[in-house]
Formats: sequence, C-alpha cells, structure tokens
Amino acid sequence: MTVSQSVVPTKPGGAGKESKGLGLRRREAKWGLIFLSPWLLGFLIFTLLPMLASLTFSFTNYNPTKPAEMSFVGLSNYARLFNDVDLLQAISVTLRFALISVPLSLIFPLLLALLVNSKHLLAKNVFRTLFYMPYMIPVVAGVMVFGGVLNSESGWLNRLLAMIGIQGPNWFQDANWVLPALVIMGFWGVGNTMLTMLSGLQNVPTEMYEAAKVDGANAFVTFFKITIPMISPVVFYNLILSLIGTFQYFTQAYVISNGRGDPGGATLFYNLYLYKTAFAFLDMGYGSTLAWAMFIVVLLLTVFLFQTQKRWVYYAGGED
Repeated sequence: MTVSQSVVPTKPGGAGKESKGLGLRRREAKWGLIFLSPWLLGFLIFTLLPMLASLTFSFTNYNPTKPAEMSFVGLSNYARLFNDVDLLQAISVTLRFALISVPLSLIFPLLLALLVNSKHLLAKNVFRTLFYMPYMIPVVAGVMVFGGVLNSESGWLNRLLAMIGIQGPNWFQDANWVLPALVIMGFWGVGNTMLTMLSGLQNVPTEMYEAAKVDGANAFVTFFKITIPMISPVVFYNLILSLIGTFQYFTQAYVISNGRGDPGGATLFYNLYLYKTAFAFLDMGYGSTLAWAMFIVVLLLTVFLFQTQKRWVYYAGGED
C-alpha cells in the first residue's frame, strides 16, 4: 500500500523573516532596558531599599545614635499610634487643612483656567505665563515672600483690609488664622494645576456647546452639564495629587514655625510630627511606623477614590 503525503507550500524565506523580527524585538527590549536602567537603579537605591529599611525599623526601637542598642519590639510601635496624643493633634491639623485646601486647590485653578480660556480675554498667553510663573519659584522662597505679604503690621494684604475699615488678623501668630494663611499661600503655586485644567477645557468639543446653545441652555447649565463632566478626568487627576500633597504637607509649615508647629501646635502637620519624631527626637523606629501608617492611609483613600470615579468621572472613550 502506498501512502501519499501532502506537503503544504510555504513562502520562501518566511522562517528567516520571522527569526529576524524576533531578533529585532529582542534588541529593542535590550536597548529599552539599557535606557531605563538609570531610573531602575535610582528607584531601587533611593526608593525601594529605603522603604524596606523603614519597614524593618518600624518593628524596632532603632535610634541612629545608638545602633548597637537596636532590638526587635514587634507591633508595639503600631500599638503606640492609638495612644499618642500629639499624633491625634497632628491628624486633626492635617484633616482640617485638607477640608479647606483640597476643594479650593481645585476650584481656584479651574476659575483661572476658565479666565485664560475665555474668548474675550486679551493677551491670553501673557496671563497664562504670569499665572504659571510662581509655580517655578522654590517653595521656601515663596514662603519667605508670603511672610512679608501676610505680615500683621506691614503686609500689604492687611493694609488693603485697613483701607476698607477691616482690622487684619495676625495671620501666622494666631492659631485660628494660620491655616487660612497657609491656604492663601497655596494659591501662589496653582499654575501647574491651572494648565492641566486648561488642557481639559480645550479638549471639550465645541459642537457640544453649539448644540446646547441651540437648545437654549444658559451658561450655568452648560458649565455643569457639559464642561464639568467632560473635564472630570482632569479634575479627578488633580484631586488625587492634591490629596496626596496635603498628607505630605511639610515645607511651608516647617519654615513658618521653625519646625515647632507654632502657634500652639496649629501647624503641627502629620509630616512635621513625623519629622520631629524621627530626626529631632531620633526615635527612628516610631518615625518609620508613622511613615508606613501614612502610606497605608493614603493608599486606602486613593483606592477609595478610584472606586468612586465610576459614578462621576466621564471618559470620552466610553469607560465610566
């Protein structure tokens, strides 16, 4: 019996081309890793390893001046979190500041973006540049500037208030006014947020505004029914950054109070308390615990916000 075997024809050189393409992808991957290696090394050395070290220290009583006395203390540092009166004050200050700062850090840049996006504003690029420039100024320099602007006696803000018959407060010396003063100081550096908001506004299709105008919708309805939903991804992005930045708030409070949290502990933010614990009192074990507690809380809040975005963030591609 003869068995016939059919041979499937192949394109000449097909295997060679496939092998050549595979080699090209490998070379691209290799060069990609080479160019990424500085960042990868920086991440491993300056981020991942310090995080692992702080996690280890959080289970010890580590004092950098007495490394030989370091010992394992288990979860006692984490249990200490629930009995720390100063920590409760730091959390209270941070949360009160967040309730004021986070909404305004979204509303004020959006208003500026609406202004510089207006068709009736002349020299738009000049205003965009002027609003963005303070963002480029170092934070410490900005704090020093506002130390003069909000000076209770010679500051021009209190002088303007005096011109209309209002006695200006002692911004940085009064525990009731120091947080609003820090919020006002934060308006100085909203240029980057303004640009992202402006980018979102410019990506809203003009056809939607024209259709709304034909339907008789006024500016108020158009803003809340078209503009806000269309730029909601940008708002969500800035909300996440603002929330994280609030929990990391440190430099301004440190410069204003010389690291003491004055007046009366009103500027004792969480991060400032963490710094004092770890680097002033040299309680590095408990300081590491504070750092990891903040990391976990911020992570949970971020995950929660990502879950809520399904209800209010609109994506043009259809994802909601």
